Formats: sequence, structure tokens, C-alpha cells
Amino acid sequence: MRREGQSFHGKFFVLSVLKNLPSPEVRVGFITSRRVGGAVVRNRVRRRLREIVRATRPEIMAGTWLTVVARQAAARATFQNLAAEWRMLAQRSTILGPCS
Repeated sequence: MRREGQSFHGKFFVLSVLKNLPSPEVRVGFITSRRVGGAVVRNRVRRRLREIVRATRPEIMAGTWLTVVARQAAARATFQNLAAEWRMLAQRSTILGPCS
């Protein structure tokens, strides 16, 4: 991902994208380090991000691998702020299909 993919930076998280893979599946990984907060905070951030990605998963182009790395600010962000940033970074990275 680091060598061949692209990264898109936001205030709350970093989206790394590797596109045009031969397999049709979409794979997503979530990283929340201890800098984000304690275990409860990290799990809350991870659950929110997972739900946001799950809701837009049908729109993501096939053969795409994603990594979402949460930043410290994600712990204080609302669900709506995280969702808005996800939509912005996903559009910037051109991983969403024509139905968006």
C-alpha cells in the first residue's frame, strides 16, 4: 500500500488507496493507534469509521484496497464530521463509482 498506493490526508484520518487490483473484492483496514486515546475511545472511532465505510461500500469500485488511519482529532469528531470527511476523501481519491 505504501509503495504503490496513494494517500489522501484529512483532519480526522488518512485514507490510503490501492486501485485496479485483479481481484474484484474491496478490502478495508482500520488503524487506530494509542495516540487516538484509550481502548474505549479507539474502539468508538473504529466502529464509527467502519459504519461509514459499510454504508458506502456498494459505491466503491471493485478491486480496491483501502486503509483508514485515524488521527487524534477523530476522537473528538462527531459522526457527521467523520462521514463528511470520508465522502470528501473518497471523491478526491476517485474510488467511488458513478452512483455517487
